[in-house]
Amino acid sequence: MGLRKASSYSKRKVVPYTRVSKKKGKSFIKTVPPQKIVKFTMGNESLYNNGKLPIQLTVISTENAQIRHNALEACRQYINKKLETDFAGQYLFKVLAVPHHIQRENKMLTGAGADRMQTGMQLSFGKTSGKAAIVKPGTRVFFFALPNQKAERLIRDTLRRVFPKLPCRMRVLSKTEVVLKH
Repeated sequence: MGLRKASSYSKRKVVPYTRVSKKKGKSFIKTVPPQKIVKFTMGNESLYNNGKLPIQLTVISTENAQIRHNALEACRQYINKKLETDFAGQYLFKVLAVPHHIQRENKMLTGAGADRMQTGMQLSFGKTSGKAAIVKPGTRVFFFALPNQKAERLIRDTLRRVFPKLPCRMRVLSKTEVVLKH
């Protein structure tokens, strides 16, 4: 069975309701799903620390949403592949939104005989189905440090292709805009 569509989770007013306890009887969530995001930092961090990557871009969310970890991983893979093929280690790319919220699904069956196999809304807390990062307006999602204007143009074009994979509107800020905002 595939994933439930993202609109089931993405734009609700989200208050995390999960409890993981060391004592099994007090734990609401029995298992935590594994993290799909493989790496959070890619590229060459030492170049950034030495000041050799002058252009800095930050992608922020402009509305409340839950971004699932599989959507973040899909964006990460696409962006990193573009950067690696064109700039081979001459960049820094970080995924800043960390998925902590555990999503649940109350599985329902349809068809003949399904009424004998499910409990309906009784015991409807649900089983874990994935993780999501809860973002609010202004939450930083991605960070880039780039060597030149050509890399900036490439990243802005790549982000234009990646934004449809994410459930909320995003905005790209340059280093000067981030400094002015805070």
